[in-house]
Amino acid sequence: MRWMQVTVLSLLALSVLAAQTKPDPLASRSKGSTKAPVTVYEMSDFQCPFCRRHAVEWFPILEREYIATGKVRWIYINLPIPSLHANAVAAAEFALCAGQQGKFWPAHDLLYKLQTTWGPLQDPAPFLLGLGDSLKLPKAKLTACVVTNATRDEVRDDSEGALKAGASSTPTFYIEGGLLRGAFPPEVWRPILDSVYLVKTRKP
Repeated sequence: MRWMQVTVLSLLALSVLAAQTKPDPLASRSKGSTKAPVTVYEMSDFQCPFCRRHAVEWFPILEREYIATGKVRWIYINLPIPSLHANAVAAAEFALCAGQQGKFWPAHDLLYKLQTTWGPLQDPAPFLLGLGDSLKLPKAKLTACVVTNATRDEVRDDSEGALKAGASSTPTFYIEGGLLRGAFPPEVWRPILDSVYLVKTRKP
């Protein structure tokens, strides 16, 4: 397990995402209470098979044990790696378009579930737009967002911030002052989250 401390300066890249003009620009891709003592930033690529394993197999367990119980707030940060995954940027843009209509997490789940279907496509746009029907999103609004690349700048800002924060592969997780690189089962996560939670909630 590669668990390392990161410098305060490198974490400013993530902090700036939360300091934009909107009250909470990351709300649509966050899970858990804003008052949760622990915040986890997941820096992931929708076409990454390791990210898929985390999302499909292990994240539901972490969500049940830590997010639903109010201990952790979880925030998804896009880090597509197009040199490895040709359709990762398109998927990230689609997810943020869905997020504009309150459906980021359902889109997140569908993208990872169907990764092996849309991942190899030469042009994933028609398939991704078709997911809008499953998500019950207004077709015209979703299409306009996708075809005009309306969320491309947001995806780029995510990526730049994640790289400056020290993420060089996916998935990488920023957890209250440290980085965890790689996809790990709950058995690895529990001692990390439990210890950070105890520190954050310890009374003086």
